[in-house]
Amino acid sequence: MCGRYGLTVSKEELIERYHLDQDAYTLGDYSFEEKEEIFPTTSNIILLANKKLYPIKWGFTPGFAKRPLINARSESILEKKTFKEPFISKRCLVPASYFFEWQSVEGQKKKDKKRIAVSNLSVFSMAGVCERYDDEDGNSILTYAILTTEANDQMRPIHDRMPVILEPEQEQLYLDLEADPEKVQDLLKPINKKLVIEDSQ
Repeated sequence: MCGRYGLTVSKEELIERYHLDQDAYTLGDYSFEEKEEIFPTTSNIILLANKKLYPIKWGFTPGFAKRPLINARSESILEKKTFKEPFISKRCLVPASYFFEWQSVEGQKKKDKKRIAVSNLSVFSMAGVCERYDDEDGNSILTYAILTTEANDQMRPIHDRMPVILEPEQEQLYLDLEADPEKVQDLLKPINKKLVIEDSQ
């Protein structure tokens, strides 16, 4: 799963990283700032298929859910009613500098917090999907969830799941809403690049 991540680059670095126009940033009342740790239910910068950056709230809020749905399993994304249509027509990229996971410690109740980055990438893209829900005041709010996949060899000792991290050359296809959804689903594999795993306080 992915329950926390960080984004520690500037707005200008994001625009350069994704080859965007200078006006590709739609803020509204949102104030951009680097975030060392991003939590569910907060609004964060997401790249939509129109190649614009928006602040969007993390966590789907369908009526049946007791808590926001922050992750979606990539293997069943086209089978689950909640995520199928968003995957087909509302895909997005979730920029990150690293993500966090907690590793069990044998014989102890506590878990060690690990910060995981991708070697030689200051920003990588986690696969995401968007959907609109009404908030308590009846306002339509755009939300996002992060796709997960089985852990690769480096992550497996820490957790059996990890976010879907796209290779840079896969990002354009993932954001192409005209592409065959099953072809896009084929991208949702554990990343092969080297991970940098460090202890985090």
